[in-house]
Amino acid sequence: MIHFPAQRRGPLSALSLRLAAALALVFVTVAVVFVDRDGYRDVNEDGLTLLDCFYYAVVTLSTTGYGDITPVSQGARLVNVVYITPARVIFLIILVGTTLEVLTEQYRTGRRLVRWRKTVKDHVIICGYGTKGRSAVSALLENGLDKSRIIVVERSGAALRQATAAGLVAIEGSATRSATLNEAHVKTAKAVIIATDSDDASVLVALTVRQLTAGQVRIIAAAREAENAPLLKQSGAHHVIVSSATAGRLLGLSTSAPPLIDVVEDLLTPGQGMALAMRSAERDEVGRSPRDLDSLVIALVRRGKVVTLADRAGAVIETGDMLVHVRDDRPQSAPAV
Repeated sequence: MIHFPAQRRGPLSALSLRLAAALALVFVTVAVVFVDRDGYRDVNEDGLTLLDCFYYAVVTLSTTGYGDITPVSQGARLVNVVYITPARVIFLIILVGTTLEVLTEQYRTGRRLVRWRKTVKDHVIICGYGTKGRSAVSALLENGLDKSRIIVVERSGAALRQATAAGLVAIEGSATRSATLNEAHVKTAKAVIIATDSDDASVLVALTVRQLTAGQVRIIAAAREAENAPLLKQSGAHHVIVSSATAGRLLGLSTSAPPLIDVVEDLLTPGQGMALAMRSAERDEVGRSPRDLDSLVIALVRRGKVVTLADRAGAVIETGDMLVHVRDDRPQSAPAV
C-alpha cells in the first residue's frame, strides 16, 4: 500500500466537521420545537415531551415525515416555513456533501497515484525509517534532493505515519519482497539505501534488489557488525557502513583525542559550522593543485575512485574530477539594513 504525504486536513477530519454540523442542526431544531411545543398536535393528544421533540426534529430533517406530529398553530407553521424547511435543506446538503467528500478524496488519491507512477524516476529508496533511515533522509535533503524523489519502504505503522508527516511517499511492506520493491519502482531508482534493524534483513534486501535490477542500481547498506560487511558486499551492496565499528572508533577517539569528536560531530550535524560536500571541478581549476584553492579540499573523486591528496595522482586536478571539500554550513545571517 502506498501512503502519500499527509495533507493539512484529512477525510476523517472533514467527516467529523460535517457530523458535528449535522448534530448541531438537530439540537437547534429540537430547541425551537420544544419552545413552541404547544403549537403542535400529537396523534396521542397528550402533548409533546422532549423525546417527542427529538423524534419530530429527526424525522422532519431527514424528510421521513410520518405525520403523527403536526404543527397546528399559526406560530408553529410559520416556524416550519421560516426555519424547519431551510434546516431540512441544509441537513440534506451536509449528508450529500459527506458522501461527495469521501468520493472526491478517493478520486484525488487515485489521480495522485497515477501521476506519481508516471513521474517517479531517478529516486532514492530508503528501506527502513528508523534512526538510520531518518538520518539518511536528512542528509539527502541537506544535499538538495527533493522530497518527491525519496521513497520510504517500511512495515511499521508508526514509522509510516512519521514518513508521511515529513512529506515523504511511503510504501507499506517488507523490503525483502520483490512485490514491495517493484511498487517502489526499484528498476528506475538511482540508489537504494538499506537501513534495516538487522543484518540478516539487510542481506535479504540487497539480494532482492540485485536480482530485480541486475546490479544497475547503486546499493548502500548499513551493517551492525563488521563481520557481516563482506557478506553484504557479496549480496550486491556497493558500499557498506558498519555502525558498530564507527561508533566504537569514535568512542576510542573520545578518550585519546577528545577534540576530534567535536570536529566529527560538527561535520555530521547540519547547520553547525562545517559540512562535507562534493562538487565538480571548474574549468579554471583544472591543472592546479587542490591545496591552492580557496575551499579546503580533502580528496578527489576520479573516475569513480577516491584519490587522496597524499597520493601522487592527487597533486593536480584533472578534467572531470569531483572535489570533496569542507564547506561553511552555518546559517547565513540576514544583512544589516
